[in-house]
Amino acid sequence: MGMSSGGGGALPSINVTPLIDILLVLLIIFMVITPLKPARFKTLVPQRSEELNAQAKQSPLTLVVNIKKDLGVELIRGGNKIADGAVNDPGPIGAALATEFKTRKEQGVWKEGLQGRADLPPDERIEKTVFIKAPETFKYGDVVKVIDTVKGSGANPVGLQTEALEQ
Repeated sequence: MGMSSGGGGALPSINVTPLIDILLVLLIIFMVITPLKPARFKTLVPQRSEELNAQAKQSPLTLVVNIKKDLGVELIRGGNKIADGAVNDPGPIGAALATEFKTRKEQGVWKEGLQGRADLPPDERIEKTVFIKAPETFKYGDVVKVIDTVKGSGANPVGLQTEALEQ
């Protein structure tokens, strides 16, 4: 016969003692491990050194587009200014960059490490990295106008640098 609710039949039950033992062991393991895990990651931030800045030399292939406080723009190659423009008229900068890249291609001025890579097309072998340097307080839209012109001239990659304005 089946079990009845009123009768004195066996009731199913789970033995929870082994489950509690496992839970307590896990609790002890986590309590021991918790103080051992690192609470923070140590980060080293490079410090500005006037001594290093004085000794650093810029490569003659480095191209920097410098946006000045008066919204003027200048193209600098290896420390020498080669073109001028303005934020609202960056066309001369773009034309100078396109001419620079064309000259590098014709003269075979290749990126470091790609001199012997004849399997790559010349457009991928020339150095086309350009850094855009602007004050931190400039509007993003003004800087984007210059970035668009630089990218349109064939520069790749384009790096952004900020500088604090002198008070």
